[in-house]
Amino acid sequence: MKLVILGGSGSGKSTQAQKLCRHFDIPKISSGEILREAMSVEEPLSLRENAPHLCLNNHISDLGRYAQPYVEKGELVPDEMMIELIRMQLTQMELQSGWLLEGYPRTAFQAEELDFLLEYLGQKLDWAIYLQVPQAIMVNRCLGRSLPDEQPEIVQRRIELFYDRTIPILEYYDRRRRLLTINGDQSPEMVHHHILNLLAVH
Repeated sequence: MKLVILGGSGSGKSTQAQKLCRHFDIPKISSGEILREAMSVEEPLSLRENAPHLCLNNHISDLGRYAQPYVEKGELVPDEMMIELIRMQLTQMELQSGWLLEGYPRTAFQAEELDFLLEYLGQKLDWAIYLQVPQAIMVNRCLGRSLPDEQPEIVQRRIELFYDRTIPILEYYDRRRRLLTINGDQSPEMVHHHILNLLAVH
């Protein structure tokens, strides 16, 4: 099973991603985790010439450094950076049996690029699952988590960007008959149950 899970900050997509990965026994590829990891890699660039095996780490840390200012302001990281980070993940790992992408794609362009990449790798996305949650609920859930990068103005900015950029992604997957929309404003157990039901029907 190869899945994408879509939803704004506070929509519950991390919780549902974990449940689905356990259910299908597939790895989770989280763009947020990849970015945090990339921003924390600190291999000095001077080592690159002397130790070729460090090139990958250096490349990841370079991308992390470029991405950091965007993440700190709650802005979307530029398409080309995210596409490269995801490409590195999908080509590195043995993922033929399946995977779940969380937090990616964030734009219709990224969705299209993902399809091109999967075609190149001889894979195909099964479903994009969209957790639909009212904006006010997402804001309240985020602010209730008290994470350091979830200040009210950053949360608000992220959610505005999410709505701005997500509608075209939903349209992209809907046109390709690969979109499943779930009411995310329910208990995590109910949401999970509805996702599995829809996947079974389709």
